[in-house]
Amino acid sequence: MGPSPGRDTEADTGPAPAAAAGQEYDASPYLPSRGGLPSLRRAAAGCRGCPLFADATQTVFGRGPAGARLMLVGEQPGDQEDREGEPFVGPAGRLLRKALDEAGLGDEEAYVTNAVKHFKFTTAPRGKRRIHKAPSLREMTACRPWLAAELRLVDPEMLVVLGGTAGKALLGSSFRVGERRGVLLPMPPLPGGETAAGHGQMLVTVHPSSVLRADDRESAFAGLVADLSVAATALE
Repeated sequence: MGPSPGRDTEADTGPAPAAAAGQEYDASPYLPSRGGLPSLRRAAAGCRGCPLFADATQTVFGRGPAGARLMLVGEQPGDQEDREGEPFVGPAGRLLRKALDEAGLGDEEAYVTNAVKHFKFTTAPRGKRRIHKAPSLREMTACRPWLAAELRLVDPEMLVVLGGTAGKALLGSSFRVGERRGVLLPMPPLPGGETAAGHGQMLVTVHPSSVLRADDRESAFAGLVADLSVAATALE
């Protein structure tokens, strides 16, 4: 079971009792009533908004500055991210940084986060290896208030959506990457239908982990770079 760090008083808005923790599938009671990204990060450390917290090592919140021009949203933390407590520090993160460099975004100080903040996994039948398992729509919906709050506070000029899970969290369950990939789109309303997230633009591309799984990795990587180059041009 993951740690149970204390939450600051801003976040004490009356979450469910411990016996029912995670069963309401709603993170909103854990959000602080005020404060910036540091307050949000502290509150998220104690989130019990869905059952995923129970097996994860810790909450993996977003990283980067408020006011970043570029914001990237992925699916969920992986094994290495879960252990280190930071997003995109594993193999997919290294590939993403390489793609950003080649697309001309390497010098951009981005805010990087995931649609779901806890690692969902199954354990291999033999050994202790933890195998990534995609989050359900219910889990994505439960975690959505954190992503909406991050979007409000960062208010990026360019939002890059990495893969299907992030797209569904932002645009609904019918989202498909291939239908919107590589094209500049208007910034969507915040998850849940709140006020639109600023004046920026959005670009959809694949998650870097899909590049790592591709049969033709070179071609898949070139496609990711091409998509990110569209975002880079828009930010010039």
